Amino acid sequence: MNGGDSKDDEEEREQVMSEVHLGCPPGISGPHISRFTICLPSGVESSRFNGLFKEEESCTDQEISFDEDGDLILPRRRQISRRCFTMKILHNISSSIPSVGLQVWKAELVLSDFVLHKMCTSMEFHGIVSLELGAGTGLAGMLLAHAAKTVFLTDHGDQILENCLKNVQLNSGVLNHQKVVYVRELDWTHPWPPKVSSDLATQERFSWSSSELEEVQKASLLLAADVIYSDDLTDALFGILERIMSQGSEKVLYLALEKRYNFSLDDLDVVANGYLNFRSYLKDDSECEGLELGSLPCFTGKRIDVAEIPQYVGGYDRGDDVELWEIRYSKGKL
Repeated sequence: MNGGDSKDDEEEREQVMSEVHLGCPPGISGPHISRFTICLPSGVESSRFNGLFKEEESCTDQEISFDEDGDLILPRRRQISRRCFTMKILHNISSSIPSVGLQVWKAELVLSDFVLHKMCTSMEFHGIVSLELGAGTGLAGMLLAHAAKTVFLTDHGDQILENCLKNVQLNSGVLNHQKVVYVRELDWTHPWPPKVSSDLATQERFSWSSSELEEVQKASLLLAADVIYSDDLTDALFGILERIMSQGSEKVLYLALEKRYNFSLDDLDVVANGYLNFRSYLKDDSECEGLELGSLPCFTGKRIDVAEIPQYVGGYDRGDDVELWEIRYSKGKL
């Protein structure tokens, strides 16, 4: 057995767990269906999605108080009206590292909040074609499908793709989007575009058709969440991004990530090495303008303030280590 096989076997044995396990019974590792309640935040109006956000009432208690004698005053429960809907997400509570796409991660929920806010406050995503890289459980892309013309949810591995497809089917009654969403295999280490089978009878379930690849050329939006945790994976990500973003329509990528810290023997400190590798690929606009043509490709990155994005998805705490980036690709000027 070579060293690479040993590393792969170790990753298969090692189990990791997300912090997002809404409503999951204790002691299970999955699969489990969690119900995520998505509500319009106060101050956000969205008349275009009246069919999606429906009025519902929930009870809330007033703050506990005491009278002059120190006796407890029992508060009356009051009804508040909110505009909400529910998404069902089939996911695992824990998984091996190669199968982390079976879990729900905080960055995916932050990206979902961003997508919802864009949909509710602008027409930017209306009628577009979009591709999500490393879609995992597919939540962000499914939400986008309510406004987009076509959404491709892509990931690698039959187990993750089957789980993603089940989530599309679970939520078809909520979003009525099954004709809009396509779940497809995309291995970042393989050439782009993927091979197309001309024989429909032997075409695999998650393989691409030539018409779908032509549609991706028209895509203006790319999404990705929680795909920054391995240097090899980050390198492969920017490799496939260069190939996709250099072709067809101009594209923008919105990428959400969670900075993960580990103790480094090289640095003798707790560092986020995976994050540093990610940042090494990004330049600001002025740096790209100064580069010679031969040094391209050039990715420009702008960090979006997550605090300015209202929280639509309930039941999770964003924490301080989740970031959202707007990334563009510069082809250079002759």
